Amino acid sequence: HSVEDAGRKQNDVAQAMEKTLTKLREKEESYKHNAEFLLLRGRCLGVAPEFSTTAEECLSRAVKLEPGLVEGWNILGEQYWKKGDLTTAKTCFTGALQQTKNKVSLRSLSMVLRQLPGGGGDEQGKRVLESVDMARQAVQLDVTDGTSWYILGNAYISLFFTCGQNPQMSQQALSAYAQAEKVDRTETANPDLHFNRATLFQYEEMFGSALGGYSRAAALDPAWQEPPERERQLLEYLEKLTALTENKGKVKARRLRTMLSNLSTSALGPCSSPQFRSPAGRVGSLEPRNLSALAHGHNTGVAALGKVVFSLASEGRMAFTFGMVDSEETCCVIMVYNTADSWGVLIGDSVVIPEPQVKRHSVAHNDQTFDFRSIRVDSPLLLIVNGKRQNVQAQTAASVSYKPQSE
Repeated sequence: HSVEDAGRKQNDVAQAMEKTLTKLREKEESYKHNAEFLLLRGRCLGVAPEFSTTAEECLSRAVKLEPGLVEGWNILGEQYWKKGDLTTAKTCFTGALQQTKNKVSLRSLSMVLRQLPGGGGDEQGKRVLESVDMARQAVQLDVTDGTSWYILGNAYISLFFTCGQNPQMSQQALSAYAQAEKVDRTETANPDLHFNRATLFQYEEMFGSALGGYSRAAALDPAWQEPPERERQLLEYLEKLTALTENKGKVKARRLRTMLSNLSTSALGPCSSPQFRSPAGRVGSLEPRNLSALAHGHNTGVAALGKVVFSLASEGRMAFTFGMVDSEETCCVIMVYNTADSWGVLIGDSVVIPEPQVKRHSVAHNDQTFDFRSIRVDSPLLLIVNGKRQNVQAQTAASVSYKPQSE
């Protein structure tokens, strides 16, 4: 089917399901105590997006009559999942695996493990690691199954956000998604894949790719409201950010000169000490450097120094974003990740960024273009604000909503 037909999908599925159920009803009297018949009926009813009591009853009877019916256990697990009973769903998938090792149970278990509530950070971390292992095993059973590769990509995104944001995990997720599309053409039409990948692209500041992904997800599932909403929010964020950078946060020229006259190397604080240890582990004082003199990428041994001229509290933001102007009146965007909701900087604050990571953005989407430079800061604890380090309460682990409407 083409993208133009995407809006008809749910209706088409409902019609096909009703036709099949009508045929099954004609045979019901003869086969109502047959496990395979009950499985067929349960599978047909299970196609609907919502929980079905009748499907649950059919499938429960099917696996009682024939406990080795792996598909019955798997579809029953999916019903409990739709019902919100994740613990019983997990029991069903585990039960299916006790019968025989199969990719459907493994990847379903991978998904459920990531969604189980409760437990502290350590317990959640263990569940996510186990989830990745289950998804890997599913892929190993059939490397040509695009769905298994897609689930593995989701598991790696979970691992990335719950276990320290290791860039290797982000790359593993993107590789798994690419493999899903390579081995199975239908995965290129999976709106969830495009949405999840776009979320990761946005976090990695690959804004053009993120906008393209949200747009593609929206086209593939017109009824799903979150992708176009994310696309709108990101475009609005980029519009505001570039406008504020160009006019230096609309700070009047006289006020800006007064602010910058107070900017001195004393704001470097601990960065001026020969004992200062940089985020990369280098020991020694940092040399203040103007924004225009910073190279793209990692700037070792130097610090960016400036005054805050604006901050941006956008919808669905992934980073605390502010604009900083240096002594040459050059303005640059600063994106700070893993900030607590209570943390922020005020207009006029002096900010030092040790060994800044500089990036140039040239974003084109539909008929809009955005061009700007930014500095990425992975934690507020890396910043020196008004000569002082930030306390540990300034930081919190990123919580990014990448979860699809369904996996």
